[in-house]
Amino acid sequence: MAIADHGSDHLVSSLVAADKVSWYQKRNLRFLYLLMFPTCIGIEMTSGFDSSMMNGLQSVPTWETFFHNPRSTILGLLSALYSLGSVCSLPLVPFVTDRMGRRWAIGFGSIIMIIGAILQTAAQDFAMFVIGRFLLGFGIPFAIVAASSMIGELAYPKERARMNSLFNASWFIGAIVAAGVTLGTFSMPNNWGWRIPSILQVVPSVLQITFIWFIPESPRWLISKGRGDEAYAILAKYHAEGDMNSEFVRLEYAEIVKTLELEMNSTKKTSWKDLVATSGMRKRLIIGSFLGLATQWSGNGLTSYFLSKILNNVGITDPREQNLINLAMTCWGFVNATTLALTVPKMKRRTAYMICTVSLLLIFTGWTIASAKYAMTGSQAASRTVIAFIFLYSPAYNIGYNALSYTYLVELFPYHVRAKGITVFQWWGRAATFFNQFVNPIGIANAGWKYYISYCVFLFFEVLFVWFMFPETSNRTLEELAFLYEDDKMREQQKRIEQEYYEENVPSSVVSRDDKEGGIHIERSGN
Repeated sequence: MAIADHGSDHLVSSLVAADKVSWYQKRNLRFLYLLMFPTCIGIEMTSGFDSSMMNGLQSVPTWETFFHNPRSTILGLLSALYSLGSVCSLPLVPFVTDRMGRRWAIGFGSIIMIIGAILQTAAQDFAMFVIGRFLLGFGIPFAIVAASSMIGELAYPKERARMNSLFNASWFIGAIVAAGVTLGTFSMPNNWGWRIPSILQVVPSVLQITFIWFIPESPRWLISKGRGDEAYAILAKYHAEGDMNSEFVRLEYAEIVKTLELEMNSTKKTSWKDLVATSGMRKRLIIGSFLGLATQWSGNGLTSYFLSKILNNVGITDPREQNLINLAMTCWGFVNATTLALTVPKMKRRTAYMICTVSLLLIFTGWTIASAKYAMTGSQAASRTVIAFIFLYSPAYNIGYNALSYTYLVELFPYHVRAKGITVFQWWGRAATFFNQFVNPIGIANAGWKYYISYCVFLFFEVLFVWFMFPETSNRTLEELAFLYEDDKMREQQKRIEQEYYEENVPSSVVSRDDKEGGIHIERSGN
């Protein structure tokens, strides 16, 4: 079968493009996605629940009283310990994810988060509360890195981008639940007003531990560990409704095997040094690091954790009104984030990110000007304008940084460094969040609206970075993108051996790791 027969340089892309059957018409694939929802997608709910809960607790009188009205540095520390825990765990994340597998990493992280949520709920003093928050933050990166990799590696290629986008959009489900719970408990006269939201943070992790064992392991991870027959069976079950002789599955399997072989042969042994070993890898590392910073330094940390302080600065001080705005904003975020997650993946990646960054710059500049006007004149019109800009900010941010971040990272990094690449993204994101959560309440208290200018400057930098640095990755398989930055010779070699392997018409292979070489080799079972 010649490549030209499919009208594309890559056969898998051609077959995916020609497939007109939707996922909901495929029973096995539909079942897989339904299992993924409470497992992988529930992980981002934990982060959303945490940030919205911390927003809401600042308007709960019993929480304020119990922790002696935390302000400025202490308030920043309470919020930032979650991110500090994440930063501390990240060096271990790739080891667990790559050695133990995606499923075990999700289970491990979930157990740690359950322990953290229990400690936070049972807190008898400030120290116990922050230790619980530290453990919650320590566990979440294991689950996020593993789940985002698993979704990209298990999903049918045509739906990969949407599934990864929905993964990030599920942040708002947790945020809505937390906002609703704190709205319902803020007036309780005892400490259950803040303990109830805290204990509910355990629910997503329980769902993850319950459902993760019903989801198959990543086929790419299985192949890299010499378990090719298991990987082939998974691909056949979920990508071809159990047809072991499917042309698509044979080709997809061949593409994965040969690309992993090329990756391993070019690196010999995977390590952190791979991220800086070549010019292409260094570009990937810079972009992944930038995304980590940009997803947290675009002003979203202000509304995620310190909305009540922003509202105080524009004259909205009633706790119930603040909680209602928090709930309304999270519901609006869920609606637009879900809509964008289903539509934006059809767009070119660079185009979506340019729309995102330019819109954020314009909106945040307007937000800053309106805040300044209120501070100078006390104008109610300026106060309402700030609220309007906060609501406009949500879809502008979600176009790129919510709908595409994990999709783009999975596409950007090849398999052998994918967990490490997403870990680098997480490290910069968590470090930026820790800095923001610690500094934001101090900056808002001391500088007011002038503090927002720093975000306007960084947003202008984001526009320039995306324009000059972001490559286009849409409409290609993960294996095609494995050599995105490498020279034409490597890409041509990939296409040639993929075609040769497919033309041998081998329905299955045993794939094993050569321990001495540290690579992958193929033992064909026959023609």
